[in-house]
Amino acid sequence: MSSAKDADPSLGYLARKDTEVKLPRPTRVKNKTPAPIQITAEQILREARERQEAEIRPPKQKITDSTELAEYRLRKRKEFEDLIRRIRWNISVWIKYAQWEESQKDFNRARSVWERALEVDYRNHTLWLKYAEVEMKNKFINHARNVWDRAVTLLPRVDQLWYKYIHMEEMLGNVAGARQIFERWMNWMPDQQGWLSYIKFELSAWIRYAKFEMKNGEVARARNVYERAVEKLADDEEAEQLFVAFAEFEERKFVAFEKQYGDKEGIEDAIVGKRRFQYEDEVRKNPLNYDMWFDYIRLEESVGNKERIREVYERAIANVPPAEEKRYWQRYIYLWINYALYEELDAEDIERTRDVYRECLNLIPHKKFSFAKIWLLAAQFEIRRLNLTGARQILGNAIGKAPKDKIFKKYIEIELQLGNIDRCRKLYEKYLEWSPENCYAWSKYAELERSLSETERARSIFELAIAQAALDMPELLWKAYIDFEISEGEYDRTRQLYERLLDRTKHLKVWISYAKFEAAAMEEIVEGADSVEEQKKKCIQNARRVFEKAINYFRTSAPELKEERAMLLEEWLNMESSFGELGDVGLVQPKLPKKLKKRRPIASEDGLAGTEEFMDYIFPEETQAPNLKILEAAYRWKKQKISTED
Repeated sequence: MSSAKDADPSLGYLARKDTEVKLPRPTRVKNKTPAPIQITAEQILREARERQEAEIRPPKQKITDSTELAEYRLRKRKEFEDLIRRIRWNISVWIKYAQWEESQKDFNRARSVWERALEVDYRNHTLWLKYAEVEMKNKFINHARNVWDRAVTLLPRVDQLWYKYIHMEEMLGNVAGARQIFERWMNWMPDQQGWLSYIKFELSAWIRYAKFEMKNGEVARARNVYERAVEKLADDEEAEQLFVAFAEFEERKFVAFEKQYGDKEGIEDAIVGKRRFQYEDEVRKNPLNYDMWFDYIRLEESVGNKERIREVYERAIANVPPAEEKRYWQRYIYLWINYALYEELDAEDIERTRDVYRECLNLIPHKKFSFAKIWLLAAQFEIRRLNLTGARQILGNAIGKAPKDKIFKKYIEIELQLGNIDRCRKLYEKYLEWSPENCYAWSKYAELERSLSETERARSIFELAIAQAALDMPELLWKAYIDFEISEGEYDRTRQLYERLLDRTKHLKVWISYAKFEAAAMEEIVEGADSVEEQKKKCIQNARRVFEKAINYFRTSAPELKEERAMLLEEWLNMESSFGELGDVGLVQPKLPKKLKKRRPIASEDGLAGTEEFMDYIFPEETQAPNLKILEAAYRWKKQKISTED
């Protein structure tokens, strides 16, 4: 019996293979590396939407004659009117309609739209603002004025409408009209800002009026304007601008008069007065502008009036920085320094100078920060006055309140110049008590004792120094100690120091320095029981012993430091060459490594970032090691075989 799947297609039946849906064969991805330009899902969706919109959006109409333009305008107006009938209360539609009519240069229709919109919602002040701005933009001033007038009448409590109306009149230069609008506004009793705006307007109006008269050469009229303004507005809080403008006017006229009719002294006084006025204005605006105070002080110092100079200095230093942070005081402190130097050098008032330094030191918050410069300047001033007691008292207070390296160094230098060695020792002890890790202080202290031929004291100081738990620059301290022992001719002590140093650090430079010391000992050889030749050989053997010990350390304990080991061998080879006939380069050459350029991968956070070249060193024993291992393995195998046969 045949089934449908075996039926003949000609009889109206379809075989199963003819009805099966054939799915596309999945494509294998051959290249899985990221594409150079990545495409996001957001970009695919955006492009799809743009293609759909392009299919839906009708093509742009290209207007070729007036008939098509009229049809286009009629169609757009119909669209807007239909939209307004549906959503009459949507103000944004009215605004777009009116702005479109404006773009078509049909201002009468645009006004009609604005008026219809205001009939819908005249309380919407945005409509009034847009309406008036359109009229102003197209220079229909009377229309704009009419719009503003109606707006402030209907909405008198909207301050923005008054501001815009007044601003337009000011831009047109209609001062009287602007004043009239202000008067109307004030009748509605606005808030404080409205009254302040009126005052500023009046001030500006008077100043512009006076400047107008000055521009036309009417000096008397300009002065009359200023005087009338002062009479009317002197009691207002905002009248400061008016007084400043009046003062500048009088100053300019005075300077011009002096230049034309006065003598040289009068002209200079007038110019100084003008600059003084400018500085006063600047420091009044920002009393913490210390650069301006410096300029003001220089001006007064050029005039030479002591009382005025001191007055400006006192006013300047009264402006203490608001925060107790050193960065705010760094410029301010120079006002005090200049003040003290002026009193000492120019005014020659010693007591006032001393008072300036004292007040300055009392003002600085030493617990938070201090200035070594001011302490040292005060002490040096007392030294110039031959008051050593006063200078020592100042520097002692400095060490007690705010110890600094500069203060210790300068104090020690002063006492050393005076030959007070005991005081220097006490100061060094205080210095090191305050800063025990300071290798500079330890070295200088030992150097002082050595200059006094106190060898044992110097050695004891060095021993105390290297025994400290922490040092800021230990390498310099050890070098100073080693150089001290070498200069004293204590070679055995020097060797002991090198050995002690190597117990702490196995740095390459220490090994090389040790070997060079042993080699340099040949230059100090003197004739004695042993021959000179034998002594030189002994020195060379000592140097070789140091190199061999160093090479053995790098080979066994630090095999990864191949470059340091190679550098050590190079130094040894050069030293053997410098020994001349006594040298033997053959001891070093078999130990020299081969240099090979290799590449290694560079690792990064994202994986491998490439490769880099580096220099590798292959030492002779490394090439021999594999062969030795093979021989050892063969020997063990042979021995095992013999034991089995027995």
